[in-house]
Amino acid sequence: MTDHSAFEAGRSRRDFLRGAALALLGGAGAAAVARQLTAQTAQPPVRNMVVYKDPNCGCCSQWIDHVRKAGFTVDVKDTSDMDSMKSAIGLPAALASCHTAKVGPYIVEGHVPADLIVKLLREKPAARGLAVPGMPVGSPGMEMGNRKDPYDVLLFDAKGKTTVYAKR
Repeated sequence: MTDHSAFEAGRSRRDFLRGAALALLGGAGAAAVARQLTAQTAQPPVRNMVVYKDPNCGCCSQWIDHVRKAGFTVDVKDTSDMDSMKSAIGLPAALASCHTAKVGPYIVEGHVPADLIVKLLREKPAARGLAVPGMPVGSPGMEMGNRKDPYDVLLFDAKGKTTVYAKR
């Protein structure tokens, strides 16, 4: 059975490429290529999140749909006292938006795009979480036709210090 027919018989593309690299490179070089291919295709270990939101907020529900489409499992906790919840977890008021999520060790505040949550979970920075303060038009859950206002996705630490993680 050739590598090509094995690929057609159900082997994943990653397994096929890893086998080809091992055959061509041999030894340590092949092992390094195999590790790199595995790292590039690995899913982040955490795909479960808890989202706290006001029960009457429509944009929160749209953002939840966005992260579900990206493969996250979401446990929704409706609460009419979002301010107390945000204060209890230590979220700086300047970073607040309409909903708050917990995913792994991180807080995700507001309309953060799902691809950046995945990136955060893969990179595992020493941080408290990501935030999109306010409710920028065009962010996930805040779509309004073709209008898209630029916004920053902020990485923040336990003291509330922020750095721009991504520009959208």
